[in-house]
Amino acid sequence: MAPELAAQRRSWGWFATWTLVGVTWSLALIGIASIGLFVLPAAVGATVVVALRAPSSSGLPGLVTGLALPPLYVAYLNRSGPGNVCTSSHGVQSCIEALDPWPWLGATVVLVTVGIAIFLVHGPRRY
Repeated sequence: MAPELAAQRRSWGWFATWTLVGVTWSLALIGIASIGLFVLPAAVGATVVVALRAPSSSGLPGLVTGLALPPLYVAYLNRSGPGNVCTSSHGVQSCIEALDPWPWLGATVVLVTVGIAIFLVHGPRRY
């Protein structure tokens, strides 16, 4: 395998690793009132472990991409919104007030696009 191709593969691996770190930070921040306090130590620990690896900085834009997963989940949960959404099961009806999913989906698209674009523009170079 050519050295340049091997460097690109490693860079994409670091991008994926930083994406997972971004997901943990996003979950910690969004859920700070509930599970976020339990996820926060994992986010800090993952950041420290990955940041201490010298070549990992090439995938740092993955952190931005990782921030997109929770908004995508919120968009999915509110896919029937906006407004009052009712479901019935076994003769019991329940209703919830759903948010508009489009802003959440838009945030997801922007974060993923920006993270990947920065990564592609800078390539396998170190930051």
